[in-house]
Amino acid sequence: MPLKSLSETPEYVFTEDFDQHATLKRLRETAPLARTNVGMMLALHHRHIDLLVTSDATRQLETEVTMLQGVMDGPIHDLISNVLLFANGEAHRRRRAPISRTFAFKLMDAMRPRAAALTEELVAPHIGKGPVNFVDEIAAQIPARIIADVLGIPRSDLPIFMQWIADTGEALGFFDPERRQQIEASLKAFNAYVADLLEQRRAHPREDFLSEYVAVTAAEGAMSEAEIRTQIVGLILAGSDTTRGSLCMTLAHLLIRPDQWGAFCADPEGLKKAVVNEGLRYDPVVPGLPRVALQDMEVDGYLVPAGTPISVSLLSALRDPEVYAAPDTFDIFRTDHPRWHPIFGAGAHRCAGEALARAEMEEAMATIARLAPNSELVGAFPTLGTGPLRQIDGMQVAFKT
Repeated sequence: MPLKSLSETPEYVFTEDFDQHATLKRLRETAPLARTNVGMMLALHHRHIDLLVTSDATRQLETEVTMLQGVMDGPIHDLISNVLLFANGEAHRRRRAPISRTFAFKLMDAMRPRAAALTEELVAPHIGKGPVNFVDEIAAQIPARIIADVLGIPRSDLPIFMQWIADTGEALGFFDPERRQQIEASLKAFNAYVADLLEQRRAHPREDFLSEYVAVTAAEGAMSEAEIRTQIVGLILAGSDTTRGSLCMTLAHLLIRPDQWGAFCADPEGLKKAVVNEGLRYDPVVPGLPRVALQDMEVDGYLVPAGTPISVSLLSALRDPEVYAAPDTFDIFRTDHPRWHPIFGAGAHRCAGEALARAEMEEAMATIARLAPNSELVGAFPTLGTGPLRQIDGMQVAFKT
């Protein structure tokens, strides 16, 4: 039987006000693949992670998205060209090695007490004081302050630092052209700040991550100065928006389910890993794992020609009934999570900061459950938008003991 053409797949159209989960469920029940209106094919099943992401028949996206937007040079192009996230082959290996050594699981597990203490420091003053902007006052502060501590960034620099993160994070995918000037201005300032930090550690090493990173990269001599600097910028970006949004959505989904929230508050230490696993599955802030086909390949009876951009939709795969029972149900007692959570990617590109993200989220959630078991979500339920990182629109929480 001849293979079907991609033109025969249904279309998934990105808009600002549609139910992404419902739309993807309908498409998944119609066909294994879908076309998008931004030139990217979507693979809709969990099984496609192994087929596409760990396969030698595809590669990670590189500069294709920036080129599609007419960005051929400048700070945004330089970021995408030099960062680990959009690298393949030898470039990926040399950029990842120094980060992986320092962000080992044992080292990041040592960050757990710091994450718990920081969450208590942020939450305690708001207990019994009415609604608080959870996104900005709590969720954004935890990863930003921890990465600042890891890098030795003064707390007084955090406000402008967090603005650079917010602006330059938009450069990782399709961005509003009217925002390009501001994104590039922030990226220039961000690069200069990180370059200065690196120079400080070269001149005056400390016993910290950045000093070790400088020593390792100098000893190996494999990366350019732009690559050395960009990996730190990329590390900060990758660990900020994702953790912030994931914390918000996990807590929000728990607070509207009193039985599960109550069970978690009764045993925060025992359930924190399960809570985070389910929060990351149910409403992921990372929508997909984009790749490019290196050769003609078959995907469930369809011909995917070489050069086709194709992304495994995590929004769809993480609710695939082939893997998850009652996939549209939020359930912290679920026992069918795969050993390796797909939200952190797969294969050579699996997230190097997974251990730190888990430490931050698990300890933050457990600390909130202990400190404020009668907390309530106030106002509208938060929603996540579209884009390479799904941004949260806002969230108010009243912390109560």
